[in-house]
Amino acid sequence: MRKIALAAVLLVTALPLAAPAMDVTTDPSALKWGPPPPSLPPGAQVAVVSGDPGKDGPYVVRAKLPAGYTIAPHTHPTDENVTVLSGTFYIAMGDKLDKKKGAAVKAGGFFRAEQGMQHYGWTPRGATIQVHGMGPFVVNYVNPADDPRNKPAAQAKPATTGSDMSNMKK
Repeated sequence: MRKIALAAVLLVTALPLAAPAMDVTTDPSALKWGPPPPSLPPGAQVAVVSGDPGKDGPYVVRAKLPAGYTIAPHTHPTDENVTVLSGTFYIAMGDKLDKKKGAAVKAGGFFRAEQGMQHYGWTPRGATIQVHGMGPFVVNYVNPADDPRNKPAAQAKPATTGSDMSNMKK
């Protein structure tokens, strides 16, 4: 009987050590916002909610996109899951940007772009989105000329296929 009681005490005291980590953001104003990684057009503000989008493993990122923000046709080597938190974000599939196509995803809406799917998005009036998936988060533009890393201001940072989100910290 004593052995059973001792085993139970040891098991109960060891449980907190074995519990998985939990990220909790109870106050959204506590998020640390900053410029987007070089693979995304300038103008947005991005915050890491959970994980490290630059490494293998799950991540959650939020992005505040200003009016007129557009992300040219691109793919990802992993699935991308997006929830629109505020505003309206348009999403379309294809290798050419055509704002006559696409679906308006309003606040509360969700879309998923599977690994390798050519897609693009824009917001005429601004939106806040939440992106989650398995890292590393990588953006590969269909047309290299659309890649912000290839623009004159970014000549010091040539385009790569690796993640450039590793500099973003929670």
